[in-house]
Amino acid sequence: MPRAKEIFSRGSLRRMKVTLPEISSVSWTSFMTGMAPGEHGIYGFTDLKPDSYDITFPSFPDLPVKTLWERLGEKGKRSVVVNQPATYPARPIEGALVSGFVAIDLRQAVHPKFLYAKLQQLGYEIDIDAQEGGKNADSLFKQLDTGLRGRRKAWDYLWNREKWDYFQVVVTGTDRLMHFQMPAAYDPAHPEFDRFRAYYSAVDSFLGEVFERYVEKTGDEAGEGFWVLSDHGFCAIEQEFYVNAWLRSEGYLEFLEDPVQSLGAIAPESRAFALDPGRIYVHRSDRYPKGSVAPRDAAAVADEIRGKLLALEHGGAPVCQAVHRGEELYAGEHAKRAPDLVLTARDGYDSKGWLGPSEPFGRSHFTGMHNWDDAFVWSASELPESMVITDIAPRIESRLSK
Repeated sequence: MPRAKEIFSRGSLRRMKVTLPEISSVSWTSFMTGMAPGEHGIYGFTDLKPDSYDITFPSFPDLPVKTLWERLGEKGKRSVVVNQPATYPARPIEGALVSGFVAIDLRQAVHPKFLYAKLQQLGYEIDIDAQEGGKNADSLFKQLDTGLRGRRKAWDYLWNREKWDYFQVVVTGTDRLMHFQMPAAYDPAHPEFDRFRAYYSAVDSFLGEVFERYVEKTGDEAGEGFWVLSDHGFCAIEQEFYVNAWLRSEGYLEFLEDPVQSLGAIAPESRAFALDPGRIYVHRSDRYPKGSVAPRDAAAVADEIRGKLLALEHGGAPVCQAVHRGEELYAGEHAKRAPDLVLTARDGYDSKGWLGPSEPFGRSHFTGMHNWDDAFVWSASELPESMVITDIAPRIESRLSK
């Protein structure tokens, strides 16, 4: 990645922490609002409908606060945002928005609406078919190449067509690549080693072109208004940790059916359950229809589970880096919907809230996992050594408001 090396040599490259849990729906929402989950109310790709066990999928209309580019629009600034996760279906902004993962229908993923036909013409793809890509390396790399070409074409078209003050483009292919081909990053003998690195080289070329065009348009030779960041870190998976299976093995969770099809089959005597990736909820009687834990006992149950998780080992090493109490992590208007505990697994142990597994540890087709304290951010301006993803939007907004 020679272009990244040259650009990053100009300023501050910092390791960055993201908000928890360390998944894209939460991290990108925290980035684009400059707020933590207790303030913006998004805790995962899925959540439960109030007073039920029915799964809901929080979407952009559910976001109760304004984004960076909506606040800029109120100040007369125009934004172009391409492939932004957690913004589906697209809602109007001053400028143009193309929603990213999880976007189901391109027609509903664009504002203004005329972009749909243009993006189709450009061969734009929202995302890869992860089921296919996870099984077939040839399909994965073909889809990644197609996706990046479409992203570059959309960027080029909107860069030239729109009058903008803020422009953002997200590349999600690196995430998909590392989820399914992480071992290829390190092993020259791996059959996909060359293709893995070739994709990063293509992303590097794109980064270099965006930077060149930015300098050409703005005259900002130092890149003072240019930012590069990730929404989480990545590392290789050693084991997957299935939190609900562990809760069952410890006697905290029971179901009325086997195999388990949905959380609605939870037994009334259950004291806790988990949602992805490691959000643990005490089964409180004042929060859930079949809840068995009295509110006065909820903290004690959470503390007991926390203690056991912190002591849990696998292969002679701890599984959890930390287990956070919800009230310590989250503050704000939406903190009351927060999980009671959020576990941060040790690097290599990928926590899952899946209902199906019967054993606490196992493996699936994933080879790479997110981590929360190894994201990165680069700016030409001097940055503090300690950065959190919510720090960035206020800095961008302040610069553009001058």
